[in-house]
Amino acid sequence: MRLSNLKYFSVKENFYIIDIHQVFDIMKKVGIIGGSGLDDPKLLKDYEEIDIKTKYGNPSSSIVKGTLNNVDVAILARHGKGHTIFPSGVNYRANIWALKEIGCTHIIATTAVGSLREEIHPGHLVFPDQFIDFTKKREYTFFDENNVVHTPMAEPFSETLREVLISSAKKLELNFHPKGTVVTIEGPRFSTKAESHMFRLLGADVINMSTVPEVSLAKELEIEYASVAMSTDYDCWKDGEEHVTFEMVMKTMEKNAENVKSLIVETISKI
Repeated sequence: MRLSNLKYFSVKENFYIIDIHQVFDIMKKVGIIGGSGLDDPKLLKDYEEIDIKTKYGNPSSSIVKGTLNNVDVAILARHGKGHTIFPSGVNYRANIWALKEIGCTHIIATTAVGSLREEIHPGHLVFPDQFIDFTKKREYTFFDENNVVHTPMAEPFSETLREVLISSAKKLELNFHPKGTVVTIEGPRFSTKAESHMFRLLGADVINMSTVPEVSLAKELEIEYASVAMSTDYDCWKDGEEHVTFEMVMKTMEKNAENVKSLIVETISKI
């Protein structure tokens, strides 16, 4: 134990020494926002479901609370139980606010993405470090009343949490890409070929319908947020490849769900 990490306090002249890292361990709670098929409560020990109503309305689902490797964890299904909420119908503010309200300090968000790069094959994982916002009608901020706050967004994803995910993926020998730019579109339709090629020219590496405004809302509330993006297809830009369908996405997600679950288990123990 390094001396710089020690804090001293006195109660009735009895002196105690604590490690400040232990304090942070006690405070740590990890939220998991599950994408399609990745909101499995069986990941947790002694889990229970709770319903929370926020000032922004109801989250997408009840929140499943429990423990994983002795860490408090809360799982929320982004699209509702059984994937009943379309991307722009998700109440992103209620979801993030609810996780903050129950004490989540970190969020690991899983998401299906289309690949916009040859080298990002279906089944590969990507840990995005940047986003491009192509949504049009979502609630973007908590700061739309009273005080106006301009949140820095140069580095939208938690670098610390991304590094832990990368370390875990290496240990598990998964196929992954340590960084990338995700472009989020409104949906629920997929891109045209012209749009897919445009996003490639803009520098996007993968495409989805859910990262924005989820990541920026977490940033506003000072929650460490990182995304586990699973490539399921080549969108529609790549000649010779089948164009993306919802069935294709679900099939690939189901096939690779166990890899992502293993990654989450490994990561949570290291945060």
